[in-house]
Amino acid sequence: MTATTTADPRAESYLDVVRRLASAQKKAARGAPAYSIRVNRPAGRLLAAWAYRAGLTPNQVTGISAAFTFTGIALIALVEPAAWVGIAVWLLLAVGYAFDSADGQVARLRGGGSLSGEWLDHVVDCIKISSLHLAVLVSMHRWPATDSDAWLLVPIAYAIVAAASFFAMILNDQLKRVHAVTGATAPEAGRSTLLRSLLVIPTDYGFLCIVFALLGAPVVFLAVYALMMLANAGHLALASVKWFRDMGALDARRAEAAAGSARVTA
Repeated sequence: MTATTTADPRAESYLDVVRRLASAQKKAARGAPAYSIRVNRPAGRLLAAWAYRAGLTPNQVTGISAAFTFTGIALIALVEPAAWVGIAVWLLLAVGYAFDSADGQVARLRGGGSLSGEWLDHVVDCIKISSLHLAVLVSMHRWPATDSDAWLLVPIAYAIVAAASFFAMILNDQLKRVHAVTGATAPEAGRSTLLRSLLVIPTDYGFLCIVFALLGAPVVFLAVYALMMLANAGHLALASVKWFRDMGALDARRAEAAAGSARVTA
């Protein structure tokens, strides 16, 4: 994301910037997972305040996020699993995720984001989501934890599920945004609750980052990773039904709004 502002970021103290971000923080979306809400968002806020006062643009923050993330992904594919590798991958992915949260907050501090910045952010996220599981596939092929090649299907399936989930969520947001432009009222998403955010922890990218700390114990990592894949696949299957119904509801509201406009102009 990118944006421009004429104010001097250094005129405002670091703590004042953090407080301003906290007071302007958007409500968590319904079903937003716990790590993203309670760990990553506050961490991103601290990084955003630093980046803003340092004069960094949102796109530069996105670049920092990508550097941390793809360094971690490269370690997965290129270095034999060990305890230190797992910890390093976890920290690199987690810091990259925090900076991913920070770029949008920096954009708000600078007066708003841009379409080019949003595009860049989504493209980097898309590459990250796909390459992460492909790196696991490479690692499992080079240093197998079991004698069965069937386990190689796990990261392949995870990559498909992750890509489909990301695309569906982005498409949902875009269709709802277009729908709002038509003048029809879209259904409200509702607020996130602690119970709901805990239930969807397996779908949380931040929690997946933590799982990579288990790389030094390949069999344990593979078991947890496989369970995460199954949980994400189940969530995608259930959520897809809801999302499809949501789109049907938007169609009905759009048709209702069009009919109302036709009656007014008649």
